[in-house]
Amino acid sequence: MKMIKNSLGREIPEFVEGIGDLIPYQGVWEYIKKTQSKHLHARACYGIGKGIEKLLPDIKTALERCNIKDGMTLSFHHHFRAGDETLMQVIAAVNEMRIKDITVFSSSLTSSHDGLIKYIENGTVSRIFTSGLREKLGKFITDGKLKIPAVIRTHGGRARSIALGEVPIDIAFVAAPSSDILGNSNGIEGPSACGSLGYAMVDALYADKTVIVTDNIVDYPLHPASIPEWQVDFVVKVDRIGNPAKIATGSTRITKNPIDLAIAQSASDFIARTPYFMEGMSFQVGAGGASLAAAKFMKEAMKERNIKGSFGIGGITSYMVELLEEGYLNTLFDVQSFDAVVAKSIAKNPRHIEIPATYYSDPFTKNCVVNNLDIVILAALQVDADFNVNVMTSNTGVLMGASGGHPDTAAGAKLTIIVCPSFRARVPSIVDKVHTVITPGESVDVIVTERGIAINPQRSDLIEFMKKSKLPIRDIHEIKEDVEKLTDKPEEVEFEDRIVALVEYRDGTIIDTIKALKCD
Repeated sequence: MKMIKNSLGREIPEFVEGIGDLIPYQGVWEYIKKTQSKHLHARACYGIGKGIEKLLPDIKTALERCNIKDGMTLSFHHHFRAGDETLMQVIAAVNEMRIKDITVFSSSLTSSHDGLIKYIENGTVSRIFTSGLREKLGKFITDGKLKIPAVIRTHGGRARSIALGEVPIDIAFVAAPSSDILGNSNGIEGPSACGSLGYAMVDALYADKTVIVTDNIVDYPLHPASIPEWQVDFVVKVDRIGNPAKIATGSTRITKNPIDLAIAQSASDFIARTPYFMEGMSFQVGAGGASLAAAKFMKEAMKERNIKGSFGIGGITSYMVELLEEGYLNTLFDVQSFDAVVAKSIAKNPRHIEIPATYYSDPFTKNCVVNNLDIVILAALQVDADFNVNVMTSNTGVLMGASGGHPDTAAGAKLTIIVCPSFRARVPSIVDKVHTVITPGESVDVIVTERGIAINPQRSDLIEFMKKSKLPIRDIHEIKEDVEKLTDKPEEVEFEDRIVALVEYRDGTIIDTIKALKCD
């Protein structure tokens, strides 16, 4: 396998069997600037005829009507997270029909998809394209047991690959909490309500065939419809599309961990001293830990200064809904809803707007909303002295995370803050070289830990702003050395040469590879 180095010095194969030719990462905006002439992929155009019955009795019949064949690409979404049951129902039906070499193209994969292992082993599934890999499936793929390397894409990169026709979807399966018999569907009603269907909206628009799978048929016409009937070929009613207890429950809670709270307070204090903390600012925060707590402290600072924001975006939590309802934000753009409160908010508040992943973060649109971001606060598993961030693999090199919108928002925002404890379980989080580069240091401005705040040397303006502050601004190498005095340097993880996953940057270039772990 011929290897070349990308602009980060990571070795990338020129070609991978079953994937094709690869383009090395060249920088956050370099490839995008060179490829503005790319055109959108036209969706399949055909009529189904007047009076054709769309409602089918089961998934197997839908597969038959869609002319399922070996080697096809089936897409899925992960708005149900660990509560998803639809993907496994579909693949079980594919297996029953003895179809082989299916590509599973899901917006992410969770613990609810560990059952894919047996279908990989028997040849039903041969390729996986996803944003996230975790739990048993993540370990299985890290061990090199998938025939063709998995491809990891950002949320924006996935939308881009669909819209440009780089990954043609043969059949999109959309699990919808409510649908009518012609396929008008949404995620805000029904026993399996999940809120936004932002990832599935892209699949439904561009797939050759689109099948709505629902456990809640309602009277025609359903309104509002996240996915309209003119994009839908068939509708299947099943007993259950997901486990409501694992889809969205209650309100997202802010951490009580004192270290996370200290990091969040430092991040908020830093932001409040920048020129980006102003009337009409926009921001995105993560769904847990220090990221969400930082939003709480930002709210307090906004209240103190009588500042109101413009919009919040991304995966929306109940805390972001609270900011909207209390007037601290004017609008929410929602591509994924994290709890039950959010689903109800979309249904009742016209300023809570469901958006497709294309609008959220596809870099090849005329504008995606991440490009309008002032501030984004993101978490990390590892960071290195060059400010590169890993959110995909553990300190032992095992797949256990997701690229998600991390690189998309970091690239778009004017100020990108990474919140991260300096070590976990006596293993440093700040290392010489991250196992897997997901978000390049070029797009990361600040790393906040409980042992200090490191500013990327490229951001001389931020360094100047903070000269007179009393915040613990430190060189990232100093923080790293302090931690290593407590924990010692982490042991080197040994990898084989065999590539088990390719990591795409949002523009479609390859930013890194993930290799199989060496066995003892």
